[in-house]
This record gives sequence, C-alpha cells and structure tokens, in this order.
Amino acid sequence: MAECRIAVAFSGGLDSTALLHATLRQALHDDMQVLALHVHHGLSPHADAWLEHGAAQCKRWARRGLPVELVEQRITGRPAKGESVEAWARQARYRALSAMALARGVTVVLLAHHRRDQAETVLLQALRGAGVAGLSGMPRSVQRDGIIWLRPWLDRPRTEIEAYVRRHRLAYVDDDSNADPRFARNRLRLQVWPALAGAFAQSEAALATTAEWAQQASALLDEIATLDLAQVSSREGPLDVRAWTTLSAARRSNALRAWLRQRQGMAAPAQLVARLLDELPTAGNARWPFADAELRLYRGRLSLAPNPAAARADGPHSTTLGVHRAGRYALPDWQGALQVERVKEGGVPLAWLARLDLRPRAGGEQFQAGAGRPPRSLKKQYQEAGVPMWERGGPLIYSGGQLVFVPGLGLDARVIGLPGRPLVTLRWVALEGHEGSG
Repeated sequence: MAECRIAVAFSGGLDSTALLHATLRQALHDDMQVLALHVHHGLSPHADAWLEHGAAQCKRWARRGLPVELVEQRITGRPAKGESVEAWARQARYRALSAMALARGVTVVLLAHHRRDQAETVLLQALRGAGVAGLSGMPRSVQRDGIIWLRPWLDRPRTEIEAYVRRHRLAYVDDDSNADPRFARNRLRLQVWPALAGAFAQSEAALATTAEWAQQASALLDEIATLDLAQVSSREGPLDVRAWTTLSAARRSNALRAWLRQRQGMAAPAQLVARLLDELPTAGNARWPFADAELRLYRGRLSLAPNPAAARADGPHSTTLGVHRAGRYALPDWQGALQVERVKEGGVPLAWLARLDLRPRAGGEQFQAGAGRPPRSLKKQYQEAGVPMWERGGPLIYSGGQLVFVPGLGLDARVIGLPGRPLVTLRWVALEGHEGSG
C-alpha cells in the first residue's frame, strides 16, 4: 500500500509551527507521513538560522515519534528593479512549495493563514480599490498547478493559535521583517489594526464574513459571465462586439473581464477595462496593448493576438512539402502547421498534394473563392472575406504551379475535386504565440 502523505508550508514562524505540530499529532493517529516544506528566500540575513531552527525542530519531533520530514528549497533569484518585494516573494514561495510537493508525489499542501490574515487581506484589497474578486480574500480551498491548497484555520482567530503555541510550549522564529513599515501589510498590522480592533471589537470576524459573502458574489458573477459569453463569443473565439453591446452595462463589464481573463490567463488592469468599455461600442478597426499581447478589433470582432513588436525568427523557410495522408504537418519555420483532413466533397484530390511548393506572398497572386466566380487578387479576397492582417500568416501552397491553398481563405475553387475520389481539405494552424489563420 502506498504511503499516504500530506504537506505543510513551514516557515518556522508562530502560525506555521502551530499548524505543523497539530497536523503531526493528527497524522500520528491516521498513519500518515507529513512533509514540512521550507522555502529559503535568502532575503533576510537570518534566513540560514531560520532553516537551521526548522530542521532542528523537525528532528526533535521525529525522535519523539512524530511522522515528519523536512524538505527545503532555496530561491536564488531577486526581484526586478521596481518590482514589489512582497509580490515577488509570494510568487516565488508558491512555485517552490509546488515544486517540492509534486517532486515527492504530494498533492495536498496546508497553509497556516487564519482569520486575521483573511481580515487584513480584505481590508488591503478594499484600500486598493479592488472589486468583488479582490474582496473575496483567500479561498479556504483551491486547486492550482496540480496541488490542492488548503487553509484549515481560515476561520480561527489568531488568539486561539497563540494559545495553542503556549499550551504546547512550541518554539518558533520571529521574522524581523514583519516590523518593516515599507510593506503595506506591516503598516496595516502595526499602525491600523490595533486602533481598528480597539474601536470595533468584532472587526476581524466581520471582515472575514465580508470575504465569504464576496466569494459567493464572485462565483455568481462567474456563472453569469459563462451564460453571457456563450451568446457573444464562441469557445476561445473573438468577442462579437455588436452582440456584447446588447447586454446591460454591468453585464458588459462582467463579461468583458471574464473574456479577457480567459484569453490571457490573468485579470485585466482596471484602466484597460474602463477604456474598452468606453471605446469598443463606437470604435472602428482598433488595437489596444494587453500585457505582452495585443487586443485587435476588426469588423466588430475583438480578438487577442501576439504583439507584432515581439521578436520573430527571420531565418530561411522550407519550400516543399509532401502530403500523402491526413494529419498535421508541422512547419515551425513558418510558425505553424498544415492540418490535412479527409472530406467526402469540397476538397482537393489527395494525389495533388504529393509534392507541394510553399511560397510567401509576392504580389499579383490570383485566388478564386468559389465556382463560377472570377479569380481576384489576394488583397481583394482578404478584404471581401473580412480576414484581418494578423490572420494572413503562413505560406501560399502550390501544386504544379497552381495555387491550391491560402491561409485565411482556404482552397482555391479551381482545385476542388469531384466526389468519389480521395479528397482532403486544408487548414493552417498558427503556433501558439504567433500570428496566423486557421
């Protein structure tokens, strides 16, 4: 039977020491092994001493029969110039905790955040002008990066944890950086919280309750956004601005935030959302920067595309390709792949594709969009079909001198074969992070 394991994020401070000790006592009865995950940030001159303390603590507990193993990881990087030290340390800590846990087959990590931590988080978010998601504070349980992160003490007041430490006479380290007023949470904790708690005795519990209500409201907004996006955007597709403008103002904002979050994997800045809400309803073709990408509005459809200013390889491109069966043919030097799929009608004979020539646009190419329609220049065909500039990447594909396929437009009507023969259709798929058209 495989050994059952769980992990605790263990800094050596009061809160994490109490949580690790309580977890070990329960694990002893449940026949479970506990990993104490310690992250050495290297930001404090005392970091080595904290690690030594944690290692010695775990050794003492192990000698007493408690099922603990210390695992540590050192972080060697430093925050970039102008980057928040708090944010950098938090992100680095979670990456390290995740790496240590997964390397040992552990998928559940306990965090020692308590009710006052939650209250402080809500208050800080409110002071930063956060919306419902920010006021939700920290979730009790969340799955991310293959790990289930649990905060079992999120509804426990800090006074209970302090009492637990005294009762069991637990030794812990005191991080001197907690007194540094440069950090926002420290200023709140040292200067604001004593006065707030003195004036409003139930402030900790009340703010934690606010987080619970905000979490419910945030979940409801996500459900509404899912319903609205189903009407204004296909899965992973562009946003139909005309359909989007039929929503109420509140639902437009909610749906837009959700669409941006889905496309970029991060919340959009409030200033960008406000600008889009103001400009999208009346804008023509337009572009807006978003992180390392670009939002592009073309003929009423908003899409996210790579930033054209990003560096791109300018090396030589492959010029020939042999296609003998359906499948995907990678062309990395063209930043994409040719997808070949069998069809019963409306396709090009497979035999035509045994030797293909791949060429960039040179000007003067003629494309026939349908049977009985005259061949026209690619520029006019692109304009008529509404294909934006950033979806015209990839090679033009020829067979025996005849244009067969154009990314963004499809098969030339002159190569469509009769039913009854092996036919295929072609589709250009851009590599992630590059422009192109399917």
